[in-house]
Amino acid sequence: MSSNHRENPSKSNVPLYSSIALAVVIIAAYFLVPSVKEFLDEAWRVLTSDDEEQIKQWVAGFGWLGPVVLILAMIIQMFLLVIPSLLLMVVSILAYGPVWGSVIIFAAVFAASSVGYFIGNYFGDRMVVKVIGKKTEEKVASFLEDYGFWAVIITRFNPFLSNDAISFVGGLLRMGYWKFIGATMIGIAPLTVFIAIFGKSIEDLKIGLLWGSLVSLVVFGCYIWWDKKHQNKEE
Repeated sequence: MSSNHRENPSKSNVPLYSSIALAVVIIAAYFLVPSVKEFLDEAWRVLTSDDEEQIKQWVAGFGWLGPVVLILAMIIQMFLLVIPSLLLMVVSILAYGPVWGSVIIFAAVFAASSVGYFIGNYFGDRMVVKVIGKKTEEKVASFLEDYGFWAVIITRFNPFLSNDAISFVGGLLRMGYWKFIGATMIGIAPLTVFIAIFGKSIEDLKIGLLWGSLVSLVVFGCYIWWDKKHQNKEE
C-alpha cells in the first residue's frame, strides 16, 4: 500500500495503546467483575441459542433501550468479533419485526460503518492492522482500489465477506464518506429485506443466506471476469 495511506508517525502510538487498554479493560472486567461476566455469558448463550422466543424475551428485557443496545453491539462487535453482525441483524428482526427491525438494522449499520470509516481515516494503517490483520487489510484494500463503489456494495450484500473490514479500509484509503456510506446503505438493503422475509425462521434463513451468498458471489465473479477481459482488450 502506498505511503500516502499511512498515518502520521506522531499518532501511531495512540491507537496502539488505546486498543491494548480497551482489550485489557474488557478482559479484566470479564474475569474480575461477576456481573459483567454473567451478562456477557448470557448474551453469548442467548444470541447463539437458535431459540427465537428466548432471543425475543432477552432483547425485550431492555425495554426502550433494546434498539440502542443492538446498535452499540453492532459497533462493539467490529473490534471484538465475538458475535457476528449478521446474527445481530437477525436478532433485530426477531425482536422487533420486519419493519422496525429493518429500521434498527439500517441505523446500526450506518453507525458502525461510520465509526469504522472514521477510525481508518484518522488513525490510519497501524490501527486498521491491529483490528483486522495485515493480510485482510491488503486483500480488502486491493479489492476496494479495483472496484471502489461496487466493492462496498457487494461486500455489504454478501454476509460472508469482510463486512466490517471494508469500513476500516474505506476510511484508510480516503474514499469519499458519502460515496462510501451510500454504497453501504445500497448494499445492505437487499440483505435486510432478505432477512426481514426469512428471519422468522432461523432454519429457512440459513438456507436462504447460503444460496443468496453463492448466487451473489457467482454474479460478482462473472462481473470481475468480464471486467478483466474488457481491460485486456483495451490494452
